[in-house]
Amino acid sequence: MPTVAGKRRNVRFPFAHLKTAPLTTAQKPQKQTQKQNQNQEKRPDTRSTSSQGRKMASQAAPHPGTPALFTQPPPIRDPLVTETTDLQDATLSKCLPFLKGTSDLQKGPFNASGVPALQRDDHVEYLYDSLEDYPAGFVAMDSSRPWMIYWGLAGLTLLGEDVSRVHQRVIASIRPMQNPTGGFGGGHGQISHLASSYAAVLSLAMVGSSDAFALVDRQAMWQWLGRLKQADGGFRVCEGGEEDVRGAYCASVIISLLNLPLDLPPTSEARLAGFDNLTDGLGEYLSRCQSFEGGISGSPGVEAHGAYAFCALACLSILGPPENTIAKHMNLPLLLSWLSARQYAPEGGFSGRTNKLVDGCYSHWVGGCWPLLQSALDGKPQSASAPSTTVGSLFSREGLDRYILACCQHPQGGLRDKPGKHADAYHTCYVLTGLSATQHHHYRTDSSPCANKNFSSAFSWRSKPTSADENVFEKSDRLTAFHPIYVIPHQAAEKMRLWYEAEPFAT
Repeated sequence: MPTVAGKRRNVRFPFAHLKTAPLTTAQKPQKQTQKQNQNQEKRPDTRSTSSQGRKMASQAAPHPGTPALFTQPPPIRDPLVTETTDLQDATLSKCLPFLKGTSDLQKGPFNASGVPALQRDDHVEYLYDSLEDYPAGFVAMDSSRPWMIYWGLAGLTLLGEDVSRVHQRVIASIRPMQNPTGGFGGGHGQISHLASSYAAVLSLAMVGSSDAFALVDRQAMWQWLGRLKQADGGFRVCEGGEEDVRGAYCASVIISLLNLPLDLPPTSEARLAGFDNLTDGLGEYLSRCQSFEGGISGSPGVEAHGAYAFCALACLSILGPPENTIAKHMNLPLLLSWLSARQYAPEGGFSGRTNKLVDGCYSHWVGGCWPLLQSALDGKPQSASAPSTTVGSLFSREGLDRYILACCQHPQGGLRDKPGKHADAYHTCYVLTGLSATQHHHYRTDSSPCANKNFSSAFSWRSKPTSADENVFEKSDRLTAFHPIYVIPHQAAEKMRLWYEAEPFAT
């Protein structure tokens, strides 16, 4: 890989030097330096009492330009002290110095709004390193190899890097993961799974070459998806595996990007339930996953979760225009209430569940729900020239910007859950995705580049940068816009779909 920002890369993992070397896992080197561990932030003691939260406001003066909302605990607090309130107070004690710009572990410079700059070069360097070899301790991630590729490529793309130059390495890494019976496993010799297939397809889309697209065996993929289709409308994530909204979303992404036939394969057992198409009963299945709180669970009858909410809403937005599909299958007032409760003050970030702590990754999983709901509420698009303005912002963009830039940037590069946590590729990818979502208005138009009308509305999305008076970040901190459904650049999603439209599919 090239040097970054004119300086020698501080490689944390040894890497292979072959130009087309697969992105494989290597054994941990015998000599492990202690410098990285010594440089990591010391994790604060999470023990706390409710009185600690009340003392936070008397700490060091905040950086000029920081509103009071982000410098002190909420003025109204429940007097009941529980383990949950203690954990929340401990989280506040970690976040407030970063939000106020008074932490010694924080990099600047700070702008007039009191927000630190995006450490772009550090994050680019971290992500390039994440695409190299891993120590032996990462063997637990062996079934997540396509995800590790996706997180690295997506993060680099968001930061403005051209990942097409590594397309041969990506192809060499992903090719052994494809099974002749259809789909991609987490690694060579592993069974096919919808989550790893989703990550593999999106990674191939981002490098964007014809040989990357040609790698996918669409016929086998279609047959495999037919075996995953269930009699209640949903999808299993693998043969014999669990059924949940992840499967519904990942399957819909794959079907729409690869332009697969909607007809069920003749041997699909779902035909015995009266289904003819891969999407039959899917909206109704997702509707049953909405909980009594208003959020969306992984499967009917269990706890609502922010990541499942995104999967369900994005899946519905693939099936048709959000103003039709989301409005039909979801109780919107309840869903809006539950999602709104996920953003906390003073942190500004999102939690994934009721009575849980903020976590940087939900900047995407919850933050990504808002443009989809915005489109559902705005209604039918009027033209391709500009977004509708019938509904204002449904969440605090400023709050999320402050949480990400102040609390989620690790001083050694990469992004994290919250202060006191280590950076990792997963959080780096999804925190940056959430930051990108705050920096752009996403909206649907009345036109689509697709010749095939199946899922064509999913490719009618456009984006517009937020205006300067809306922003608390600097112009140099703006990221690439990602498609709100496919979580890759708009152009990458369109290019893959159009390439497959031009390739005949023999059923």
